Amino acid sequence: MSTNLQPAPHAVRSKLPSLTGLRFFAALLVFCFHITLSNSPIPPNNAINPFEDQELGDTLESIFSKAGYAGVSFFFVLSGFLLAWASRPGEPFLRFWRRRLLKIFPNHIVMWVLAMVLFAAALTTPLGAISSLFLLNSYSPDGSVYVAVNPPSWTLCSELLFYLLFPLIINLLRRIPPRRLWAWAGVMVLCMAGVQLVTLYLIPATPVSALTPISVTQFWFGYIFPPPRLFEFIFGSILALIVMSGRWIPLKMYQALLLCLVGYGVAQVVPFVYSFTLAMIIPIGALVCTSAAADLRGGNAFLASRVMQWLGNTSFGFYLCQGVVIFFGRILLGNETYSTPIALLVVVGFFGATLLGGWGLYALVEKPAMDRWARPRRVPVAAPVPVLTE
Repeated sequence: MSTNLQPAPHAVRSKLPSLTGLRFFAALLVFCFHITLSNSPIPPNNAINPFEDQELGDTLESIFSKAGYAGVSFFFVLSGFLLAWASRPGEPFLRFWRRRLLKIFPNHIVMWVLAMVLFAAALTTPLGAISSLFLLNSYSPDGSVYVAVNPPSWTLCSELLFYLLFPLIINLLRRIPPRRLWAWAGVMVLCMAGVQLVTLYLIPATPVSALTPISVTQFWFGYIFPPPRLFEFIFGSILALIVMSGRWIPLKMYQALLLCLVGYGVAQVVPFVYSFTLAMIIPIGALVCTSAAADLRGGNAFLASRVMQWLGNTSFGFYLCQGVVIFFGRILLGNETYSTPIALLVVVGFFGATLLGGWGLYALVEKPAMDRWARPRRVPVAAPVPVLTE
């Protein structure tokens, strides 16, 4: 017999500033992954890595080779966690969808237009351009389509799917008895493993991609295709219910971070497809839950600081700007490589430009759009007209 899970009132009301701060580090992992790539995802696929010292450049690329996968997986788990944490039974679907669409589309459209003007129009097919505008491009197994226009925006295709399905997902998850939440979290991890087994053994392994050790189709199905990424999102939602029901294990923050380091080390040595989600999913879940539990106890002073909250709020824009700033910026520089001191300055320059762009998107696009349209405008109620009596 199922039991509807009712979140603890204090948990629902509590804000989670630590998770806002952590968002920036996830975006930073993706930046480190992109800036050390030996091949750009956009034609002519020249090196992004600016280091003239080949050994150093290769070492940095190897160190951060799984950072992008970990950062994206963190965002997907966090998305499910936060939506479940903030959800209210009975919220109208249209109100929820409006708020979530306003969260992603204004920033996405601005960067789509900017990318098209600067470089993408000359490189993108009409299918790639139109499908990327409407966040449908990652449903195509064609490598030139799923990273069309602004390459990092492919993740928004998955986020859009998450948002559209969330009202149904959360209603189903609330029917799970609290004592069975951990079991269902384990089922989600097993489903992620199943996705990668399908990727390895059922998806064509040829021709091998020029950018990865697997085929373009395998990379698409195992990493890009939105439906399989639902398992991370649902996993995050289940973890939120676990924390709200008081069933999270008492981990310290340093223990969760150590677990993440171990998971990242595992990601470096397991077969390539298992580094997409599986190697890091339990450490990521532990980090998210431990941070949320810490906030319920009073929070993490560092992650809740004004600087980290500002960085966390700009992280979405910071993430979206990378496709233009890094990939197009390296084309403008002629894809030259530099001595180590100059290369480090180049990396710092790209970081600063990306951060500035992210702040601009947050302050000038995302926040104004959310403030203006995310919630229904209140209609002023006229004061009652006094009735005069004799």
